[in-house]
Amino acid sequence: MSPRSSRLACIDALKAVSSQLIVLHHLAFYGPMSDAAHVLAPGVLDWLSQYARIAVQVFLVVSGFLAARSLAPGGELLVQRPLAALWRRYQKLVVPYSVAIVLAIAGAAVARHWMHHDSIPAAPHLRQFIAHVLLLHSLLDVDALSAGVWYVAIDMQLFALLLALLWAARTIGAGARGFGIVLVVAMALASLFWFNRDAAWDVWAVYFFGAYGLGTLAYWASSPGRPALPLLLLGAVALLALAVDFRLRIALALVVALLLGVVRRQGWLEQWQGGALLAWCGRVSYSVFLVHFPVCLVVNALFFHFLPGRPLANACGMVLAWAASNVAGALFHRYVEAAGLTGLLRARWMLWRSGHAA
Repeated sequence: MSPRSSRLACIDALKAVSSQLIVLHHLAFYGPMSDAAHVLAPGVLDWLSQYARIAVQVFLVVSGFLAARSLAPGGELLVQRPLAALWRRYQKLVVPYSVAIVLAIAGAAVARHWMHHDSIPAAPHLRQFIAHVLLLHSLLDVDALSAGVWYVAIDMQLFALLLALLWAARTIGAGARGFGIVLVVAMALASLFWFNRDAAWDVWAVYFFGAYGLGTLAYWASSPGRPALPLLLLGAVALLALAVDFRLRIALALVVALLLGVVRRQGWLEQWQGGALLAWCGRVSYSVFLVHFPVCLVVNALFFHFLPGRPLANACGMVLAWAASNVAGALFHRYVEAAGLTGLLRARWMLWRSGHAA
């Protein structure tokens, strides 16, 4: 779920649909509104609660695909300063994410005035907040301050792991391009056949590198004009991993990776025209992901306090929370992620660095 706009209509469409499913999943999974509304549409709410969360696999594949496009479009690392690239990635992710964490803390404080519920995070302490800003909350087993924040930490780990693999290949020298691809293939295989089958690894990048690596390898295997064999081999290996241990999340990741590979191979990636609504939802998807939980939490608290246990009213509340999450995400994208705060803080950081360097 990169904060960077893809400017590719196909990818924007995938991000748009997936981000909305994540919001709806959290609405169905957390808070009392879904409990009250469950009697009206039990099948829909059960599906959203149990299965919509695997939409995160789409973001993993897309992130790997775009990382290959930006870091090593030909398979060889083009970035001259890997640590600087890693720092830029951290800034892009963490500046808006930190603002969203503050909003989540405020939203939880407001919600606690109107209801007591397991979905409300406890009041934070300083160590907990610092762990979130450093993206160490999952590794340190610190209670999450917002839903889905584990993904931001994993996205950063995955980017760092891919960068490290490509950098290691380049330092070897001869055959860097081929060796970099070999290292990524090896890590993807280790994830698909070993790490991803053991939930004990789910706070580390190696658990998710199967899906991320499928996206990365799909980009390299789908260069226009190349034979279809590499893409077919990618699909065959992933199918073998599913035959060994079927996981719906990996099946979805494979479908998305092959879709992106075919679209790019046919030259449609830059040419495909999507609708304006999908393009907009894709652009704001990271912001919607960051801010939707506190919005949903406050709306849940309002309906719990004023209209408890009323199925139709709470179903309307869920629709209201979904719409408000998108509005809040659009505002957050405009004033925090895309323009104002992120750029301002980065500019001040560069100014500070240049002043100390002088």
